[in-house]
Parts: sequence; C-alpha cells; structure tokens
Amino acid sequence: MNDDRALRYSRHRLLPEVGEAGQARLEAARVLCIGAGGLGSPLTMYLAAAGVGTLGLVDFDNVDVSNLQRQLLHGTSDVGRPKLQSAADTLADLNPHVRLVLHETRLCAANAIEILSDFDVIVDGTDNFATRYLVNDACVLLGKPNVYGSVLRFAGQVSVFDARRGPCYRCLFPEPPPPGRVPSCAEAGVLGVLPGTIGALQATEAIKLVLGVGRPLIGRLLTYDALAMRWHEIAVPKDPACPVCGAHPTITALADLPESCAAPMARVTVAELRARLAGGEKPTILDVRRADERAQAAIPDTLHIPLDELPARLGELDAAAQIIVHCHSGMRSAKACALLAEHGFARPVNLEGGIVAWLADQPDSS
Repeated sequence: MNDDRALRYSRHRLLPEVGEAGQARLEAARVLCIGAGGLGSPLTMYLAAAGVGTLGLVDFDNVDVSNLQRQLLHGTSDVGRPKLQSAADTLADLNPHVRLVLHETRLCAANAIEILSDFDVIVDGTDNFATRYLVNDACVLLGKPNVYGSVLRFAGQVSVFDARRGPCYRCLFPEPPPPGRVPSCAEAGVLGVLPGTIGALQATEAIKLVLGVGRPLIGRLLTYDALAMRWHEIAVPKDPACPVCGAHPTITALADLPESCAAPMARVTVAELRARLAGGEKPTILDVRRADERAQAAIPDTLHIPLDELPARLGELDAAAQIIVHCHSGMRSAKACALLAEHGFARPVNLEGGIVAWLADQPDSS
C-alpha cells in the first residue's frame, strides 16, 4: 500500500474488524450501484471514500435543478449534464484510486444479467418498482446479494436480500402494486436529507458484506420515520412459495415490467413547445394534475382531465390528434401517455418537467 492510500485508509486500518486484510478486500471488491440519484449519491460517495476498488454505476438520466435538493453527487453547474458524467467527476475527485465502470443505459431484461454478473454486491438505488423487481430477480438468478433501499416523503426502508441465505424482495412483496397506487417522490415529495440517511445505511451494509463482518440485514427490514425519529425492525421470512427463489420457482428468466424497457416515449421540452405555439401550432395540451394543483398555476388553453379520471373520459379526446400531456414534473403525464397509447391514440407526447419546467422557463419580458 503506497503512502497516499496508507494515510487515506488509516482509520479503517485501526479497526480490528477491518485492518490491512479488510482494506485489501475492499480494494479488491466490485460493487454495482443502480441509480446515481438520491440514494446513489451518498452510497457511492461513501463506497468510493471507503476504497471499494471497482465501483459500477447504472443511470441514463440528466441532472435537473429539482435533483439538487437531495442528490449531492451533482451541483448547479451540472444541470443538463448526464448524471453519470457528473457522478464520475465527483467520485474521481473524492478518491482517484477507485476504478469507475459506467453504464449509461436503462437497466432492462435484455442487459441486466450481463451488467450485474461482473460485480460481487449489487446496491439498488432506484426509484421505481419495475427496476426494483428486475434487480431482485437478476440477483436471485445470479446468486448475488441485493442491498435494498427506498424513500418517500419522510419514510425510508433498508434491507439486504440474498436468496442464498434468506428471503428475496419478492418474499416480502410478491407482486408490484398496480400502476398509480403508490406515488413517486416526484408526486408525493421527499425530505432532502432522507436519501442521505438511507443511502448511508446501504453503503454500510455493502461494506459489511464485502468485509464479511457484523450482522447484515438479511431477513430483516429496517424502517425509518424521520418525523418521529423512530426506527423499527420487521422480520422477513423466506417464502417457500416465492415465484423466484422458492422451492418451485415460476420465474426462471428476466422479463420487463411496465416502465422498465418500454419503447421510448415521445417527449417535448418546454422551449420546444413554446416555439411551436409561437409558430402557430395548436396541439391539444392535456393537464392531468389534480384540480387543486391546477388552481395554483396552469398553462393557458389546456384541457384538464385528472389522471385518475382519464380512463373514463378518453371519449373527450380526439384519438387522431396530437396530444401533449403534462403534470407537475413529468411522472403522471408519462403514465397518461402510456394509457393513451394503449388505447390507440396517435403517439402522445410527454412534456418534460411539467408545469415546474414551464414556470421556470418564463419568457424574458424586459
């Protein structure tokens, strides 16, 4: 170990549970993080700082201003850049000894096995159920531990799913909830520091797995209520009838759930929409937010049908017309676009960033 690394990891080397041998294990480890956002920020920064030798990242998104409240991998100057580029710069500066392996792609059934197979520990920092189930199933098929974390509003969860020694994610949640049943952070909000707490715990569990020390959260779900400042541990037994890790599995190959590897959705930016409107185009602009949200701010000359009413009111729309859909930030409108496409509407278009982007991009009146 050269002088820089000896000094950098000196506090680890003082720990009997780590020492020289443990630090060598960390430097030889290969850990993959799915997502470079809220959870991915603290967990990749702590893994890099700890000296994990090879750190993989999977992400396909760009940095948005709304990310900066919680995604500390990125700064104001990174807005508009791919998250992986921003993350790579931050992590390389934090620890140049770490080898970064970047996968700028959406994880899906076609690539998950190939990407995950090169790593020892998988850390799930995603924010959607489709990818969460995909990561779980791939980890079970590959025999790899899956360090799980999730956040919403003021609550978070952490666990380690390792079907070789305990339950998998499907033992706890056999099937994903129906679309729209559980709101996303973009719809319900999230306390900015919450991903820091949960992501740091995921990093802790990943490091423990690499070192082979302590008691990992296998068979245990740790829940956190930030408002009450209360932790609760729930036992998670292995389900012998689990469809992927049970005695007679029915899931033996990966498959994409909705929102995972779907066909690319047509999108339009606020700047592009403003230019089209200024040029005389008159597309149907559909607002799928709630009435109370629309009362606060609205794009002029838009049709309003809340998302939960849309299935029953499709007859109010012209299936042959071009329909640009928007919501608060783009999540519910994406679901609306998928619904319209399923019912034969000409390719609907999602307004990137929703009303938030529209208000942020007001024309200069000076």
